[in-house]
Amino acid sequence: MNLQTLLFFLVILPVTFFGLLIALVVNLIDPSGDGFHRMAAWWGRFCAKLLGIRIDVVGREHYDATKNYLVISNHAGMADIPLLLGTLQLNLRFVAKEELGRIPVFGWALKKGGYVLIKRGQNKEALKSLFKAAEVLNSGRSVHIFPEGTRSATGELLPFKRGAFLIAQKAPTPILPVAIIGSSTITPKKSLKIRKGTIRIIINPPIETSGKTALQLQEAAFQTISSAIEQSGISA
Repeated sequence: MNLQTLLFFLVILPVTFFGLLIALVVNLIDPSGDGFHRMAAWWGRFCAKLLGIRIDVVGREHYDATKNYLVISNHAGMADIPLLLGTLQLNLRFVAKEELGRIPVFGWALKKGGYVLIKRGQNKEALKSLFKAAEVLNSGRSVHIFPEGTRSATGELLPFKRGAFLIAQKAPTPILPVAIIGSSTITPKKSLKIRKGTIRIIINPPIETSGKTALQLQEAAFQTISSAIEQSGISA
């Protein structure tokens, strides 16, 4: 076990647990979830600094921190969520699997913090739960979703699922395509080992959703993120 992995179990997990307990109280005081987000953003920066993960951000000029977006990114490592929380200067909520909401303390904090917990599958109930993300966007918050649906084992970009882009059609909010580079080597899939290193986050210009079909938005987002990964010359 290396130092980063040891720090994760001995420091980050306890800090996360006690932070979630505090978050439950914060969510009662501030039911909007904005206070919870500020805590989560601090937690993301804390994790990166403690574990020796350097974040190189490209394209900050492509978004306005006072506006809201549907943030779309690839997903190649366990570190993606804390790094995005700590890096993007947006009032951000994540879309997560419904199963996570059943975890004591953790799931309760996510629900009360305004995170969108969705059912898996292609049925009406799954689609209905997904559209809750559009409600969050319409409230003025940003929402993040991984359209691949799962982490890539190799860092190679997986096909995008359509659900994220149905949200984009329902809420008139621009899509902010983000490419995460180097994540798969920091926290590989099916491994508990954590390595220090550098992750590059490339923020691309927003994609306007007005007048476009879900398929057109899906193709545009995939092409933008795929090109950013290829041009970096580094595996995601």
